[in-house]
Amino acid sequence: MLKRTLAALAVALFVAPLTFGSASAQDAKTKKDLQSVILLQGLPCGSVKSYEKKGENDYIATCENGKRYHVFVDQGRVQVVAQ
Repeated sequence: MLKRTLAALAVALFVAPLTFGSASAQDAKTKKDLQSVILLQGLPCGSVKSYEKKGENDYIATCENGKRYHVFVDQGRVQVVAQ
């Protein structure tokens, strides 16, 4: 079940930039998707305050608690690494 949930979130996180809509709505969706992925990994975050897109399927997320996480896809799996 957890693998399916992570896979679904990964798809949502990385397909989201392809959807059309306002930039601010897309920004809020990406923040929420990053937050969900981080929390599903059991890492403390609260909410994602900002993020930086490093490349395709590659983000640096900054949480409200000051922690930063590198969220990316490696060999088809979502990885979250504390910075």
